[in-house]
Amino acid sequence: MKQLFLWLCLLFAFQVDAQPLSQGPPQFNRQDTLRGSITPERAWWDLTYYHLDLQVHLADSSLRGTNTIQYRVLQPGQRLQLDLQPPMEITGAWQADQPLSYQRDGNVYYLDLPQIDSLNSLREVVVAYRGQPLVSKNPPWSGGLTWARDRRGNPFVATTCQGDGASLWWPCKDHMYDEPDSMLMSIRVPTELTDVSNGRLRGIDEHEDGSRTFHWFVANPINNYGVNLNIGDYVSFSEKYPGEKGELDCSYYVLRDNLEKARQQFQQVPKMLAAFEHWFGPYPFYEDGYKLVEAPYLGMEHQSSVTYGNRYFNGYLGSDLSRTGWGMKFDFIIIHESGHEWFANSITYRDVADMWIHEGFTAYSESLYLDYHFGTEAANAYVIGTRAGIRNDIPIIGMYDVNREGSSDMYYKGANMIHCLRQIVGDDARWRQILRDLNRTFFHQTVTTQQIEAFLSREVDRDLSAFFDQYLRSTKIPILEYQIGVKQLGYRWNNVVEGFDMPIKVVLNDDEQWLYPTSKWQLLPLSKKVKKLRVDPNFYVNAYHRKGK
Repeated sequence: MKQLFLWLCLLFAFQVDAQPLSQGPPQFNRQDTLRGSITPERAWWDLTYYHLDLQVHLADSSLRGTNTIQYRVLQPGQRLQLDLQPPMEITGAWQADQPLSYQRDGNVYYLDLPQIDSLNSLREVVVAYRGQPLVSKNPPWSGGLTWARDRRGNPFVATTCQGDGASLWWPCKDHMYDEPDSMLMSIRVPTELTDVSNGRLRGIDEHEDGSRTFHWFVANPINNYGVNLNIGDYVSFSEKYPGEKGELDCSYYVLRDNLEKARQQFQQVPKMLAAFEHWFGPYPFYEDGYKLVEAPYLGMEHQSSVTYGNRYFNGYLGSDLSRTGWGMKFDFIIIHESGHEWFANSITYRDVADMWIHEGFTAYSESLYLDYHFGTEAANAYVIGTRAGIRNDIPIIGMYDVNREGSSDMYYKGANMIHCLRQIVGDDARWRQILRDLNRTFFHQTVTTQQIEAFLSREVDRDLSAFFDQYLRSTKIPILEYQIGVKQLGYRWNNVVEGFDMPIKVVLNDDEQWLYPTSKWQLLPLSKKVKKLRVDPNFYVNAYHRKGK
């Protein structure tokens, strides 16, 4: 009963805020478009660098600081869009020490620049801001700040903002298509506390007022929701992992009372790195290192600063999401959230409608972890077991240009779709190479579904257009309809989109057989009587035996 309860909690937590189809299409407004589209005020400049410099005020749960935004001019423009959501507010803006005028439109600020700069020139603006950011009601699934306390009564503060946007707590170009090439975070907190953010710690400044500023630098491109603050009474330990690109610095920050538990549980990190470097290629951020940081919520894939709150249990809060037993062989948050370093932080969706690229591949990475350490049968059982959570409510792909995700099925329906591709390839060495080439081709890039589809079609050497339409853009589960005759087997695909022709492996009596169905009936001559047909369970399909003469 406890396991079922936790599973239902997960389904609720992963649920997107979508209207049922019976209520008609969702309604969007101007703010949705300003947030979700590449507006003219965004398109003319390319983001190159941020310096986020802020002070965290615990007494009133507020933030105050500046953000220096460096950019390259791509085309003529004098109006620059930045995003900052109420109740946060910009209090000033400057370029070359000259004040800028600006106007607010809901969640957007427009800065009026004094001149049109030459193409490819590098420029920067500085904005000052302040406010009490939104408090997250259900981190990490709702955006905002969490102002918690640890067991000793010390402040325990963290940010989460995927989907809701980084502009909940700092002014930025809040669209996924454009990432800074690097970023510096200077975070000022009371002297008895530590801030842990992304990248490497460059230094700590001590101030006379009893505060300290931690300077964290990210040398790689970083998506906006991946930027984070973690403030607490942390202690740390570290190790070096002998990875594919040399020694990788791994650092761990945990609450003081949890140090010994962390030393034991975090031994899974090298195992995770071994499995994922095998399947996906080198860890994508050697220059920034890998960190696992305890947080006052379940966990999140913040780049090079992965947050952890799984209570030092294996499974998902001690429960096996697959209900096969294999989910208890690993700490779900360590494995899943770290898998996002490859799929989310290195390969990043351009539009949130394509969020399956993050979640489908990362959910699938859970089974690949098992495959590496426990074998293919364990991996298969696990990913098949997670199908119990698939809802088939709305399509996996959301709506473009309005910041709209698709179905929560992007996790385990996405994983099972990718698992089907592995069966189609039929060669695990080749499949591993495809996954590694995928990460090499789109390393540190923002991508679209169309790019991923085209790449996989080319590598699998098969037009997968209808395959992706079936699993990503419809809620239909393919049905292999078949009829067993005396000397022949009739079969076809039913409940499919136009052109769906996925090959499938079946077992006739005890013999494996590949079938190549389409939506039209086909006949397979039989040399002996077939009493039973069984579909290979690694394919996410249903089967229907049409009985007759």
